[in-house]
Amino acid sequence: MSLDLSQQTIPLLGIAAWSGTGKTTLLEAMLPRLQERGMRVAVIKHAHHEFDVDKPGKDSHRLRQAGAAPMLVASGRRFALMMETPEQEEPDLAMLVNQVQSLEPDMILIEGFRQWPLPKLELYRRELDQPLRVHEDPWIHAVATTDDVELPESVTRLSLDNHDMLSEWLLTWPLRWPMCCRPRNLTTTGGEGA
Repeated sequence: MSLDLSQQTIPLLGIAAWSGTGKTTLLEAMLPRLQERGMRVAVIKHAHHEFDVDKPGKDSHRLRQAGAAPMLVASGRRFALMMETPEQEEPDLAMLVNQVQSLEPDMILIEGFRQWPLPKLELYRRELDQPLRVHEDPWIHAVATTDDVELPESVTRLSLDNHDMLSEWLLTWPLRWPMCCRPRNLTTTGGEGA
């Protein structure tokens, strides 16, 4: 797992949460708000299972199965780039970021790569009965929650239900990127604040 953040000019932000917290639902609510404010946001999502965006029988599927690597399908409305990676156990986030960078988004949100060392926003719901990760993961710079949980002083607290607050925080992430593209010190307090 290697991603050189010092060379990363487009701000990255991981969205870290346990399954059932509402990552996708939150992103569905945030993306239109960010777009309305002029921000182009790319999303990279980790899938924990085999998936296919193509349909068996279609020319592109048949060509990919025959060995096209990569296979790019394009129309006037969209394009899709598909590539088989049978030799990889897990997706290579650095390679995926490089693929998206060429499209020059203003920010890249990354969902599901929680073990990768990159700045993260943790979403937390106590009702799921899962541990809060912020105390062990120095890459978490903010926590969005509706629960009264103890957070390190250097971590920003956001309301998971306040979409205006969350979208404002996301809109200003590119300004904080140069200072936040490194881990927090878990043994000290102070820093970004609430």
